Amino acid sequence: MIKSLELYLVTDNNGLEAVDFYKEVFDAEVVSCTTFGQAIPDTPEENKNLVLNANLNIGGIRLQLSDNGSGHPYVQGMNMTACIQLDDAEEAKAIFQKMEKEAQRIDMPMQETPWSPAYGIVVDKFGMTWQINTEIEGFVSETVTF
Repeated sequence: MIKSLELYLVTDNNGLEAVDFYKEVFDAEVVSCTTFGQAIPDTPEENKNLVLNANLNIGGIRLQLSDNGSGHPYVQGMNMTACIQLDDAEEAKAIFQKMEKEAQRIDMPMQETPWSPAYGIVVDKFGMTWQINTEIEGFVSETVTF
């Protein structure tokens, strides 16, 4: 049995900014955030402030994050996608609204769907694709728009 899913996001060398952003969006606790410079004494100067690993606690769910680094090409869209499950439509809408402020694009505006009273897909300012989904037991949609 799967107890939880851990999300791991790779950013385009703006990991410290991403940690702050996700902390605010999800009201997360930053459990740890280590840069290459803190962990590896002889790190090249250009990599010292890049995130080696960050661990955020979002209501008991662990989100990990790291920078891509200078040695590897960053491939947007291959860095992660995630579905955030909520049990409150208003909270789902609030998270979506925070993310869409500087979003690269909205793939699906927040709306009612056959499976959710509040569902949307947003590609945030870091290129992360997020599905925001409200899962309420017994929900039956009366209207559907796509």
